[in-house]
Amino acid sequence: MNANIQKLYDVASKPVRRIIGLMSGTSFDGLDIAVCEFQGSGLGTHIKVINFITKDYKSDFKEDLKSIFAKKFADLEKITLLNAVIGSYYAELILECLGEWGISPNEIDLIASHGQSIYHAPSHQHKIEGYPNATLQIGDADHLAMKTGITTLSDFRQKHIAAGGEGAPLAVYGDYLIFSSATENRIMLNIGGIANFTFLPSGHSTGFFSSDVGPGNTLMDQYIQLKYPGKYYDKNAEIASAGQANDALLNALLDHPFYKAGFPKTTGPELFSLDYLNSAMERSGQYNLSNEDVMATLAVFSAKGIIMAIEESVKGRGEFEIYLSGGGMYNPLLVKYIEGYSGRKLKFTSDLGINPDAKEAVLFALLANEAVAGGNTPFGDRPGVPTVSMGKVSFPK
Repeated sequence: MNANIQKLYDVASKPVRRIIGLMSGTSFDGLDIAVCEFQGSGLGTHIKVINFITKDYKSDFKEDLKSIFAKKFADLEKITLLNAVIGSYYAELILECLGEWGISPNEIDLIASHGQSIYHAPSHQHKIEGYPNATLQIGDADHLAMKTGITTLSDFRQKHIAAGGEGAPLAVYGDYLIFSSATENRIMLNIGGIANFTFLPSGHSTGFFSSDVGPGNTLMDQYIQLKYPGKYYDKNAEIASAGQANDALLNALLDHPFYKAGFPKTTGPELFSLDYLNSAMERSGQYNLSNEDVMATLAVFSAKGIIMAIEESVKGRGEFEIYLSGGGMYNPLLVKYIEGYSGRKLKFTSDLGINPDAKEAVLFALLANEAVAGGNTPFGDRPGVPTVSMGKVSFPK
């Protein structure tokens, strides 16, 4: 037997596995790195987060990512080069963190790397006859494995698509295994660039599901980056809070077939771009709004899209609590609007024992744990939730 296969078998057989989960979102703020310990698998999974940090990206690296992200036409040479660069950069950041935490790479069993999404293309969005759902994440895992000496799982979204899904959202798998409750209906709301949620009915019911709902931070971040060079987001919603939402622009933003489509569905910044905003401004005749008013309107737009989706999809399912995670939780205006429209106080995943900043990195670590030591939990094979093990394996030598 190949020594790498034997080592992977040994890892799968261990009573406790130590896995690093990595997540890099569409805001390009940095790499989330979570060191997790796993016992068991499936609904018997027990997780302990040992260390977590977000390692800020260098500004030139952020600009490189922006230059190829969510663009229909991009520099193919740069994409090819960044695929290798990202893998090596992730390895550098991991080794730096392990050194700071006093952990030897030999103490880590696996790395689970989401990679960097650069284009998401579900068929309902690209509408090109004869072409399937597709998505692309870069950051080559062989580079990561070779430079860290740690077996790495990556490219999780491709199996989801191959099994009939759209490659997103994948949070449903981890949400179901980690956060299901015997007594409480839960909405696990994650607000990143795109907002998504998982509905978890009480009693570990198979009636759970997950869906994207539209923009979270992406349009607000894109607008800030356009209008305020050097800024990447509206810190503490200072700019948006100084404006007034414009109803005509808001109605134009909400007037899109995506909001009428059934659940589950996925989307990305490829649709919700500055072109989308400009088109809404043109259709509504709102050309001369201040930056503050545009930002205030975009905050309402994100909040409305989230609440409309939740209300429509869980109608008649009884009372529920909303648990928040993702960068959007740091936007006080967005949170205020969501609480106002939903009529309830938002909670956080920290109330359930998981740092909300770490949640997505933890979820990918869990997918790796399931790939090597689980894979026996039926998810119902419903649209958007195929029962599959995800993650491609890269050995360190």
